Amino acid sequence: MSSERRIWLTGASSGIGAALAEQLLAQGHRLVLSARRVEPLQALAARFPGRVLVLPGDLGEADQVREIGEQIAQQWGALDGAILNAGTCEYIDAQHFEAAMVERVMRANLLSASYCIEAALPLLRAGHEPHLVAVASSVTYLPLPRAEAYGASKAALRYLMQALRIDLAAEGIDVTLVSPGFVETPLTARNDFAMPMTWSAEKAALHIAKRMAKRPHEIAFPGPFIAVLKLLASLPSTVQLALGKRMARSAEPVSHSAKDDV
Repeated sequence: MSSERRIWLTGASSGIGAALAEQLLAQGHRLVLSARRVEPLQALAARFPGRVLVLPGDLGEADQVREIGEQIAQQWGALDGAILNAGTCEYIDAQHFEAAMVERVMRANLLSASYCIEAALPLLRAGHEPHLVAVASSVTYLPLPRAEAYGASKAALRYLMQALRIDLAAEGIDVTLVSPGFVETPLTARNDFAMPMTWSAEKAALHIAKRMAKRPHEIAFPGPFIAVLKLLASLPSTVQLALGKRMARSAEPVSHSAKDDV
């Protein structure tokens, strides 16, 4: 790999995205940064003059993503990497199931990534050793209470990326899926339940940045937490249901809006 790569990073205004931007810039790469909130992106651009291209927008809107792709093509002509990190989380109250919530979360976590993939692929095909990365979630290993919308969107993203890995292999475009456990971000700060083995955003970003260069199929962390989830997922569905019922509780739904990152 060349020492300097041209990378598009979405959801870069806070959390893992902002910390990962710091890591990648420290490694000497050039970044296109996208999110709804422009101020944090401009702050990074000011600290790394000439190495950051700020292209904000609502990534849940296909037209805005298409325009971002066109601007990247005009400014750089190609991409060597794309990291699709933007997303959101909302928890469902099954007593008052809201299909509109599923639609919102799917748009933020799956459709926004799809729009970005559509814009990025022509640029990656023109780049050097192209690499497509998407941030999913460890929640896809095991169904959890109130996570119907979030888990479904991330499971769909997982399948999308795994299938793309097969179809893009002949073109030499590597595909990596990132599956974090609990990470300290503005989203998880609003959670009202225990979050075992939580990592800081900086620790998560360092972990991703170190392993991404090797282009693994998946980067999942923390290791012990992932191992426990996979073990529970291997149990009979009746046992999983019993465990899930113990975790479930009656509560008002918690809405986590990360639209600044989408």
